[in-house]
Amino acid sequence: MATGKVVVSGVDTSKLKSLSSEDALTLMREIKAGSEESRQKFLQGNLKLVLSVTRRFIGKKENIDDIFQIGTIGLMKAVDNFDMSYGVKFSTYAVPMIIGEIRRYLRDNTCMRVSRSIRDVAYQALLIRDRIELNEKREVTTEDIANELNLDIKEVACALDSTIEPMSIFSNAYSNDSESALISEICKDEKSDGNNVLDNIGLKAALNKLDKRELEIINLRYFQGKTQIEVSEEVGISQAQVSRLEKSALNSISKHM
Repeated sequence: MATGKVVVSGVDTSKLKSLSSEDALTLMREIKAGSEESRQKFLQGNLKLVLSVTRRFIGKKENIDDIFQIGTIGLMKAVDNFDMSYGVKFSTYAVPMIIGEIRRYLRDNTCMRVSRSIRDVAYQALLIRDRIELNEKREVTTEDIANELNLDIKEVACALDSTIEPMSIFSNAYSNDSESALISEICKDEKSDGNNVLDNIGLKAALNKLDKRELEIINLRYFQGKTQIEVSEEVGISQAQVSRLEKSALNSISKHM
């Protein structure tokens, strides 16, 4: 989006301007004094920030215009709630707010319905994770989040699992130049087909390519139905490490099938 005219939600992104530190400080003081005109100028001067966050979500099924608009709502909330006494740059405070607003929209706008209480916990957990990663520059564990929310670690893990976008059984499981297969074609119903999914030759071969730890995690997650936090407790590594190893294993399976 850096070259040429690219319009997002009616905004010509090539013409977006940024505020200098001095102008941003002056406008923020005027906003806190009640100036709506300064608020509008400040919002216009920070649309590039929304655009940079929006780019992270390119590839989602939702329209990019919708995501940009939701991000702008997050920007407005950040402006209205920013406290100058925090001693941090506005962008440092605003980015997690914008990301959180977009993630809440993506979470609520899904075909998989979960209870309101679980959605609220997931939203708070994602905000805490982004804040800690941004401020402390370290890996955030489910236990960190659970401690801040004063909730059981399994409750937080369940809430975070609910934010994962479900895959359609009609999505491609793998594809190459000569052939492709849908998830529905690989995952057979045991009641209607006597062959267990492990009997699939291609899947067996792909599983054999995994190292011992990856294979253990895939087994616990997909054949024993355990959550990432349950797996982390069983194998003795963090939930974040489980997530990374699981993703790596799934990519490997897809490649070799």
